[in-house]
Amino acid sequence: MATKMAAQDRSSASQDRENEDFVDALDSLPQPRGFSKSAHLDLDTSIRESDLALNLFFNNKFAQAQELMQPWADKSMYHALGYGTILYIQAVMTFDMADIELAIEAIKKSVIVCNQVRKKSSFMSSLSKFASKNDYNGYTEEEIHAELCYAECLLVRACLTFIQDENLISFIKGGLKIRESYKIYKECHKILRNRKVGTDRYKVHFDSGVCMGIGTFNLMVSLLPSKIMKLMEFVGFSGKKKLGLSEIQRGCELRIGLRSKLCAIILVVYHSLITYILGSGDGDIELATETLKPCLKDHPQGALFLFFAGRLEEVKGNIDEAVNKFEDSIESQSEWRQFHHLCYWELMWCHCFKSDWLMAMKYAERLCKESRWSKATYTYQKASFLIMCSDQTEETKKHIDYLLGEVPRLKQRIAGKSLPFEKFAVAKSERYFQQGGHLTLPALELIYVWNGFNIVGKNRQLLERMLVVVESTVTELAGQSESASKDKYYYDNYSLALLIKGVCLRHRGQEFQAEQCFTEVIENEKKLVSDHYLIPYSMVELAILHLHQERFEETKKHLEKVKKQYRGYYLENRLHFRMHAIRLDLKTAMNSEGDSQSLSDTFGQDAINNHVRQDDEDLDDMFADAEDLSATMK
Repeated sequence: MATKMAAQDRSSASQDRENEDFVDALDSLPQPRGFSKSAHLDLDTSIRESDLALNLFFNNKFAQAQELMQPWADKSMYHALGYGTILYIQAVMTFDMADIELAIEAIKKSVIVCNQVRKKSSFMSSLSKFASKNDYNGYTEEEIHAELCYAECLLVRACLTFIQDENLISFIKGGLKIRESYKIYKECHKILRNRKVGTDRYKVHFDSGVCMGIGTFNLMVSLLPSKIMKLMEFVGFSGKKKLGLSEIQRGCELRIGLRSKLCAIILVVYHSLITYILGSGDGDIELATETLKPCLKDHPQGALFLFFAGRLEEVKGNIDEAVNKFEDSIESQSEWRQFHHLCYWELMWCHCFKSDWLMAMKYAERLCKESRWSKATYTYQKASFLIMCSDQTEETKKHIDYLLGEVPRLKQRIAGKSLPFEKFAVAKSERYFQQGGHLTLPALELIYVWNGFNIVGKNRQLLERMLVVVESTVTELAGQSESASKDKYYYDNYSLALLIKGVCLRHRGQEFQAEQCFTEVIENEKKLVSDHYLIPYSMVELAILHLHQERFEETKKHLEKVKKQYRGYYLENRLHFRMHAIRLDLKTAMNSEGDSQSLSDTFGQDAINNHVRQDDEDLDDMFADAEDLSATMK
């Protein structure tokens, strides 16, 4: 282990020899950098160089990929898109304002370059669209690809807007860019279906791009809980999960398509990350594993694909195999060290799942030193893991005191908002001192709120190890019930331990005992002082339990109660994402029972399942409802 961690700071001697075939391929391509600035780069060369840049990127040659795209970024739409996207990825990873500004300037130019190639419409042809269908056969190959690249550029530009600016108007502007991007993707989908050109040699590349755009939009919007859906409806669209997954899957199957591997990445991210962090952990891991295999075959040392291989092993419960894959990803490259942070984060959780608190703390410490995301979160995680260590010295306790004393000072604001988890970490840090230097099962609480028990539950050995600790804590606290009147936070601590015990028992298959735990937590509602989030979370756990038991009416009742009666608790939005995933599972189950209509009526799923049509002239309504929109985002 120590050898592998030390190797993270070294460049592999073999890295310069990796993928020499891709570097050598430059010699076989037309060399546009030798042309005059007035030269025109044809579509064939643009696509070939973009494909080469993607291969360089996937093989950890990030600087070479950027250098290949930059010289023609002001002339070629694909070079402009590629260069801007690389800078965008770098900006997201570093979160450095200078990188963000550079990426914004690059993507603004990309939008201009793509727009110059798009099909120009005269006033009369615009009027004719109201009377007849658009003649898609009149588009040239370059013009349809310009539409696609333009949509992608708008989407990246919107994402950068959200990162850079802090006010409501900026969020509205970003939303409008996303809406315009989505409208263009739908237009590209119509082009794909209706344009009849038998000799279109670039159709597979266009097809893969349409699949990626339509699929991703539908999939991601379908994940949003109802109160965020208000924002999405506001800017003119909604999404369907089945359509999204089918389109992305089709894009993966277009193996020679320029964006087919990007579709593969999106599919793997959805099934291995998003469904676990924001949903109920029901991703199709077998499909994701099969989807990743060709990518690993083509790029065996690609840091990104090795990371996903590790993540897939992790969600299968194969923690040791996952650790090896993450370490391989780290060792595979040192050019973009920000990629390492993804692996450090997962390695931290892997060791946490193994109850190796000291190793988990070391990775949290590395993240705290190197990552710009949330030092308050990393610091709280460090302290939580140390608290779980059984052999604490006086020096360790002093260090825990120092770390938790620093958490409130490290709290930050991003896009004008405090991070929800930082608020949680600050509250828990303050509670530590209010309780005389004590927290109850803080690391297991972290695993729970990050949805980690959906992973731990797949490994019986890890689950049993945690259950022993939890039951010991519950027994110890139950023995102190007589002194509860003297301990202000007794029922908060006892209820937390009960909730975690119930989750462990549910994953163990002891559903009756799990239900008893969740019910007892809910019965303690009026006795809680601080951890009010335990009540709605326990109700959602009951909903999950009853869904598995096909007690659908009780599932609906619990979800509706949480939705209507509870507000302002810790990590509320995170729970709403889980609730939305449960509603979708419930809808599927009730469809098979012939009772889907009642579910739609109960939860208002029409807004999610039906496309919202809103024309451009409705902007006045948007600003009239800006106050409601602001409340929704909060």
